[in-house]
Amino acid sequence: MNFIDQATVSVEAGNGGDGGVSFRHEKFISRGGPDGGDGGNGGDVILRASYNQDSLATFRYTKQLHAEHGAPGSGRRKHGKSGADLVVEVPVGTEARDDSGVMVADLIEDGQSEIVALGGRGGFGNAHFVSSRRQAPNFAEKGEPGQSLQLNLELKMLADVGLVGLPNAGKSTLLGAISHAHPKVADYPFTTLNPSVGVVDVDQKSSLLFADIPGLIEGAAKGKGLGHDFLRHIERTSLIIHVIDAYTKDVAEAYETVRNELKAYNPDLAKRPEIVAINKVEGLDEEITSDLVASLKRVLKPKSTRIFLISSRSGQGLRDLVFAAKAAKDKAAKQVKPSAPELFEYRLPESKSRWSITNPADNKYLISGTQIERFALRTDFNNEQAVSRLMDILRKLGVLRALVKQGIKPGDKIDIAGKGEIIY
Repeated sequence: MNFIDQATVSVEAGNGGDGGVSFRHEKFISRGGPDGGDGGNGGDVILRASYNQDSLATFRYTKQLHAEHGAPGSGRRKHGKSGADLVVEVPVGTEARDDSGVMVADLIEDGQSEIVALGGRGGFGNAHFVSSRRQAPNFAEKGEPGQSLQLNLELKMLADVGLVGLPNAGKSTLLGAISHAHPKVADYPFTTLNPSVGVVDVDQKSSLLFADIPGLIEGAAKGKGLGHDFLRHIERTSLIIHVIDAYTKDVAEAYETVRNELKAYNPDLAKRPEIVAINKVEGLDEEITSDLVASLKRVLKPKSTRIFLISSRSGQGLRDLVFAAKAAKDKAAKQVKPSAPELFEYRLPESKSRWSITNPADNKYLISGTQIERFALRTDFNNEQAVSRLMDILRKLGVLRALVKQGIKPGDKIDIAGKGEIIY
């Protein structure tokens, strides 16, 4: 399965079922009253984080997510069945945003679930509207439509430590040496085409999750090479380890190249705790390694950044590197207080003024307001009794009184936010 860390899907919650219009027809009952049941609620669309998923490949061909609609109400006050929720599993670390960039869900824990689209509420059946004035209502409410939106999904791996470096720095070999991962390793650039993760046992009580990010080259933040597509996976890491090939032409330049690309992609990455690991030092004498360390110290930011001499093949320095990573990660965790993600506002908040009237044009008055618009969505404008009920609601809310003050005349139209028109 290909590694896919971005996807766009259309999401539609289920519509509420329409209320039923029915009257009792039973033997020996000459004038049976209304007994239409309420419609069922539409199903929600829910995203659930799961470690069983490792990429967004599911959405490569599945571009639409639909929850089940609610069933309509029927006679004998039978309520319609509510639509089933649609639960979709995504990898842990998935962010979901709408088209405007607003965060809908940030799924960072296994089993965490978020409703990304709410199902519509079922409409009331005609049995609901019996009153002294309306003893035989011949109308019912329509079900509300479910929410629909376009979701942009983006996977950002949740790892404690991110391994970064130029191609052929030996990151994959290092990850394989210290963890249970088996990344592809070869002696040519861009061996790592996808991010790899591995669990590293520090001691009997603790472990760290390491992520190997594909090799970065100069200009990666602007789209060059392979690293640009995967830089997002470094954003959630607590610690960055720069892996540098001891045989590279200039170790200081290699460090600065990668660090500048991280900073260009996200300035906050330049503030992330760092460790530098000079790899492949087996066989090098002390004088050479001392020169490499001295060269790096001149460009380190901050100057207190620790440098380790390691060999992924011989195991030299790996234990010390892992323990240092654990200490740095724990220190960073104490200093950073995680902020709660900004979640999507599923329902529009009720405004202080529950409705508003826009100046008329062509003898049409535009009424808007969350509460009134919901009533309009549930009204069958082809049914005279249903429209009469909506007019009663407008009267109780004071809308008709305000329209009279603005000069409405018989024959003028009342447009409720484009969801239906009434002739006054």
